[in-house]
Amino acid sequence: MKAALRTFLLLLAPGLLVLLGGLASLLRTGQVDPRGWMAPALLLIPAAALIGRRRTEGVVWWIGLGTVGMVLSCLFLAAWRVPALVPLTWWLAVALVAVIAGLMLRAPAKAGAGRIAGAGLALLAVAMCWLARDPPIQPATHPPKMAVITGLPLFWRGEAKVDAPIITVLRQRFDVRPLDSPLALETSGARTLLLAQSRAFSMAELVALNAWISRGGRALLLADPELHWPMELPLGDRRRPPAITLLGAMMEYWGVKLMPPQAGEKRHFLGDGRVLTLYAASGFKDAGPDCRIIGRGLVARCGVGKGSVTMVADADLADDRLWLADPAAPLEPEQWTADTPQFVADALGATLPAGRRWVRSGDALVTAVRWAVIVGIFWAALGTALFRPYRKAPSAPSSPQFDQPTPLKDG
Repeated sequence: MKAALRTFLLLLAPGLLVLLGGLASLLRTGQVDPRGWMAPALLLIPAAALIGRRRTEGVVWWIGLGTVGMVLSCLFLAAWRVPALVPLTWWLAVALVAVIAGLMLRAPAKAGAGRIAGAGLALLAVAMCWLARDPPIQPATHPPKMAVITGLPLFWRGEAKVDAPIITVLRQRFDVRPLDSPLALETSGARTLLLAQSRAFSMAELVALNAWISRGGRALLLADPELHWPMELPLGDRRRPPAITLLGAMMEYWGVKLMPPQAGEKRHFLGDGRVLTLYAASGFKDAGPDCRIIGRGLVARCGVGKGSVTMVADADLADDRLWLADPAAPLEPEQWTADTPQFVADALGATLPAGRRWVRSGDALVTAVRWAVIVGIFWAALGTALFRPYRKAPSAPSSPQFDQPTPLKDG
């Protein structure tokens, strides 16, 4: 019984350690990325080396397969989507190289060639963990001009001119031009516009905005019915953005109506798997003939003459606290906690890295870890039945043999 328990724990422990080790990356950003388990997979190197010295090579491979099964189960159940092919390939490659390296390192000290090769493979596995990272977003060669009209502090912080992280990302795809009024759109040379919680416009400015879009302009409007953007400026300061959107009448003219806000922070999943983190967001209704409401009511897209406008019922989503884990690294997609930069760039006609998988909820993650552990327990129990060292039953003692006395001959 003790031998079976030792075998069971031996088969379960490495996979369990790798599984738990990768959860730190997932909990930090919410991204369900197999590459978050690459560094923990390096634990298979010492595990394979130590276990391979006492058990057969088949036991080591059984542990490797169990580890892969546990991690893949957790990845799928946490996001309810199959992991992306490229990150999955990197993870499987590191796990394979780690097991082979450990098996080669188990060789006796006098087998120098095998140990050197194993050390080389171990270094290769470490290098693969580094090479698999997404590169930072690089600037476009000939970025088009993009105008930005906003009341949000996207270009300053305190008294200093500092780009907000969302602007830092957009500068990699556009020649960003901040404007004070829609009246300057015609002479700006921009064909795209980011309009985020702007001040109230005069009638002439509203006419100029509508005319610019009608002539082929492309606009993204972030309209918040209850802004919660953190501000150090006192109430009444003209530099503060409006607490509610002042373009409700313009949106109704384009064909949609903004609904009242909902309280609290919420992760909002779009139909294509992308996720946006919102705060007191609203929604749209009453789509006109030239409008289409998507994203479960959060986004409305309307055709305006030859142009188009995409409207989002929240402006807080541009706040880096709702989409970025490390404020100093907005250009590294692995630090994103939501698809906000990719969504904004896509609405403006540019491309950014996409296809990330996200954990659906806290309950989904708990369920995923629970079932992954169950998979590991089942696999370890099956391996215990296959690899348990059985003792041979003692043979029955043979009866003692006595030499027969040699009969004496007469005479």
